[in-house]
Amino acid sequence: MSIFLPGQKRQYNFFLKNYTGKPQSILVIGSSSEQIATLLSEKFNTPVDLIVEDYESLMNSKLVLSGERSITVRIMNFDSTDFSNEQFDLVYAQASISLTNRNKIVKEIKRILKPGGYFSVGETVALRKDYPPFIKDLFDGSNILPLFCEDTEKYYTERKFKVIAKTDLTDTLATFYMDSSKHLKEAERGLSDKEKSYYKKLVNRIGHEANAYLKLGGDKYIGFETLLLMKE
Repeated sequence: MSIFLPGQKRQYNFFLKNYTGKPQSILVIGSSSEQIATLLSEKFNTPVDLIVEDYESLMNSKLVLSGERSITVRIMNFDSTDFSNEQFDLVYAQASISLTNRNKIVKEIKRILKPGGYFSVGETVALRKDYPPFIKDLFDGSNILPLFCEDTEKYYTERKFKVIAKTDLTDTLATFYMDSSKHLKEAERGLSDKEKSYYKKLVNRIGHEANAYLKLGGDKYIGFETLLLMKE
C-alpha cells in the first residue's frame, strides 16, 4: 500500500518500530492520509478518526475510503477541533502540520491527547536557516513554516513532549516527488470532471514543488524528519 506523502511509508514503519502501545482511540490529521488511517485501523483493530481542512479533501477522502466503515472522515480546523479533552491515545500527522499556525495546532493536539498519549509527526524542515526566494515562494505557496532541522527536538520538548525516537527521512523526498507526480497524472485519466478539478490543483502544486526540488536545487534546502513523541 503506497503513501503519497513526504516520508512515504517509512514514517509509518518507523512509528511501528518504536511504538509499543495498544491504542483504543486514534486520530489521523491531514489530506492524502487515507492509506495511513487504513493501516492504523487494521493494525490495531480500532476505529480511526481522520480530519481534513477543506471540502475537496473531504470528497477525495470519502472517494478513497468508500465502503470503509472503521474510518470516520470530517472537516475540522486543525488548530480548533471538536474533540474532547484527552480523547485520543494516538495522534498521527504526516506532512500536515508544518504550517504557519503550527503552534496553535500543536497546542490543540496536546489538549486532545491523553496523558502519556503518543504523537507521531512528520515535519517538513529547512536544511539551512537562509534559503533563496524560490524556496520561500514554495513554502509560502503551501502555507508552510518549516522548523530548522536542528531545532525539531527542542521545539517539541519546550512544549512538554518527550522525544521517544527521531529519524531523518529527507532521502524519501526525491522519490516522493517523482512517484506522486506520475501517480496523480495517471489517476486523472479515470476521473469525473468534478474529481479532475480537485486533482488538477493537486497535480499543478505537486508539479511545481517537484520541479523546484528535483531541477532547481531545492534538495539543498528542504528536508523531512519524523518524531515519535509522548505527552508528558
